[in-house]
Amino acid sequence: MPTNARADTDTAARVARRYWNQHVTGDGHWRRDAFTGSELRAAGEDLAALRSGLGRPAATVPALWRYYTSPVDGRVTRELEAEHAALALYGLHQQSQSVPMHRRGITIGAALRALHRSGRFSEEAVDRRVAAAVHTTAVPALLYRLRGLITQLRSVQQPIDYDQLMSDVWRWSHPEHRQRVRREWGLAYHAWGPSSQDQPGERSRSRESEAAGKDGTGPGPAERPTSAPSTP
Repeated sequence: MPTNARADTDTAARVARRYWNQHVTGDGHWRRDAFTGSELRAAGEDLAALRSGLGRPAATVPALWRYYTSPVDGRVTRELEAEHAALALYGLHQQSQSVPMHRRGITIGAALRALHRSGRFSEEAVDRRVAAAVHTTAVPALLYRLRGLITQLRSVQQPIDYDQLMSDVWRWSHPEHRQRVRREWGLAYHAWGPSSQDQPGERSRSRESEAAGKDGTGPGPAERPTSAPSTP
């Protein structure tokens, strides 16, 4: 097998092993046990372990070690830091939710636009929180701001693509990529025209009612080049 093909295969396998992808299909439904047909929902104790990483540096919380999939060579890499952050935020987002809070293709910018239009919170207040997040430069400051926004997204049952969020956090740690992430979030947040992502609660309830018997294939979105982490 050519080296590039082998690397792509290894990367796809790592994406498939990420915690959210083990439990959620690409189209946003709970995976089902092949023998019993029961939903493979995220366990409460798992989510509690993931939340224990909030505000903590990567690899310093033993409860999270078994959830990591990023390759390491004896040091904390930026990829591991990004995965740690995404795991912790997913644990917060999925807490007490009956429908999956990971769904492929829903960027953080699009999800925040849905939050802005949800009517649950003041549009001006959401604008201020989003602006505060995108104006940060350090990753810890970004994650602190995202923590509050994720809590609000949870309240309206608005999922996001956690593979993409992991990639965005990794890129945020690189000054040469950070401005591009800001631009992508801003374009999605201020997008004009109708969007199916603008009614989060209604869409989530619809997915829940349609979940029986459905399952997705494939490990996740296409990967970025090898200069980026094992992320979409």
